[in-house]
Amino acid sequence: MAEQRKPLYHFWTPRTWPVWLAIGLLRLVCLLPHPQALGVGRGIGKLAHRFGGTRLAIVRRNIELCFPELSTAERDALAKRHFEALGMSVVEMGLGRWLSDGRHLAMTRLEGLEHLERATKAGKGVILLSAHFTTLEISGRVLSLNCPPFDAVFRRNRSEFITELQRTGREKAADDTIEKRDIRRMVRSLRNGRPVWYAPDQSYDRKGAAVVHFFGVPCMHTTATSTLAKLGDAVTLPYFPERLADGRYVLRILPPLRDFPSDDPVADAEQYVRVLENHIRRCPEQYFWLHRKFKNLPAAYPDHYADLDALR
Repeated sequence: MAEQRKPLYHFWTPRTWPVWLAIGLLRLVCLLPHPQALGVGRGIGKLAHRFGGTRLAIVRRNIELCFPELSTAERDALAKRHFEALGMSVVEMGLGRWLSDGRHLAMTRLEGLEHLERATKAGKGVILLSAHFTTLEISGRVLSLNCPPFDAVFRRNRSEFITELQRTGREKAADDTIEKRDIRRMVRSLRNGRPVWYAPDQSYDRKGAAVVHFFGVPCMHTTATSTLAKLGDAVTLPYFPERLADGRYVLRILPPLRDFPSDDPVADAEQYVRVLENHIRRCPEQYFWLHRKFKNLPAAYPDHYADLDALR
């Protein structure tokens, strides 16, 4: 049975008017020249950093765990740059929805397309294995202009309205969207030779997950990626975006993961995490540190988020 979705105008109610007002303001910001639009986003991020509270404490704790070699001042500076990147990501969500194809192409460089072309010419499904970077939403448009139609995996929000906003925005690039728990649809797409854009890096509950070290710190990580690749008979290509200092973007499709999937799903997850860590080091402020990356660990491990008050 086909999924029944509601058009966005269905959510025009007094309760959602503040969100609609924010969308209208965002639309106006997206009319500005790109550097000025990102400047507005950077200002939003600075304001969010100033009043970050618990979210700021989570970011600081994650950075503290992953980059212990940095001084306190260096970690605080990285946290501030991260909030600026988050603010720019708000503007980039609008740009991904409304900016013309020509402007997207003019400010983005795509590297490694030959890896995707080689796999699709062989009739293979492709997992575009990405992660949650602040540039995630703007990166898909240029990808869609250079590769066959692909599907994008999304995570359902508690708000049906926000979920539909996110899905319709992502569908400006993706041919279809698949909820992250719908493995059957992902496998079906892969077996039909369609690329699937998938970002499995956020913390997972213990079911279907294993303890994997992320920057040397134990965290819960899904082992479903290798199962998905095996069931879908798919090639797995890491795919990461980066915002450059001049406001332009580079999208990198890397060579296929080696011996993936193997007979060891945990080793497969570790291989992905090592590749992810390498990209995070290129642009650490752009990774999504706002998420509680190290939650849901077994009882034998410490609760890294139990004492956040000192980091607010």
